[in-house]
Amino acid sequence: MNAVAIIQNIGTQVIDINTGFGNSVIFLVRSIISMFKRPFRFYLFLTQMLQIGVNSTIVIALIGIFTGAVLAVQGEYTLSRFGATGFIGSAVALSLIRELGPVLTALMVIGRAGSAITAELGIMKITEQVDALKSMAVDPIKYLMVPRILAGTICMPLLTGLFILIGIFGGYLVSITLLGISSGVFLTQMFAAVSMTDIYSGFIKATAFGFIFGWVSCYKGHTCGFGARGVNKATTQSVVTSSVAILVVDYFLTSILTRFFLN
Repeated sequence: MNAVAIIQNIGTQVIDINTGFGNSVIFLVRSIISMFKRPFRFYLFLTQMLQIGVNSTIVIALIGIFTGAVLAVQGEYTLSRFGATGFIGSAVALSLIRELGPVLTALMVIGRAGSAITAELGIMKITEQVDALKSMAVDPIKYLMVPRILAGTICMPLLTGLFILIGIFGGYLVSITLLGISSGVFLTQMFAAVSMTDIYSGFIKATAFGFIFGWVSCYKGHTCGFGARGVNKATTQSVVTSSVAILVVDYFLTSILTRFFLN
């Protein structure tokens, strides 16, 4: 392959990436505008709340309790070197509230519900159900995308709260029963270390992650290619793109919120 062909391939990739990003932004703007149009189909919104939120609770609870337990064990191993095992409660709580709770919840919901949303919308597109909606003068973005984006944005903070509570409970159980930490010390240090700014920071992140999750999942399903291969490719891209976007946004939100609350 000569130099001209290499440059052409690089240029094609850059153009495709920019085009895809531009189309996704246009899709997002149309979705936001459609949120304020009537009618608001509350039943579809509740259905997506059930699919995204309620059906994810068992997975979130299971991951949360073991995450808290692992944090307690690792915290005791690390803090014991400095004679500070009494701070396990604060370490577990702050880690879950500020960082691990929102991020792990988002990644789990993406894997469970995000892939399902993309696959469902992709199948509806390739089977011409989306075209059928257009023929009946029903806006597919208003009917299909808006309930999912709203449900994802609302469900993510709720699931994050569940994850944090169960994670702290898991860390508490391990600390009290296996590590020999006093219950009073664990709870006292936790309440002393955690402030409302920490809670605000965690739930702001969770809300942003829920919005990104709904946006990417719906966009990838809406722009799915034809055939089984197209659905497969769109689902894979949805999970990967959402996960990477959340980790990138997490860094910037952490930097911004830390500076904001410190000031």
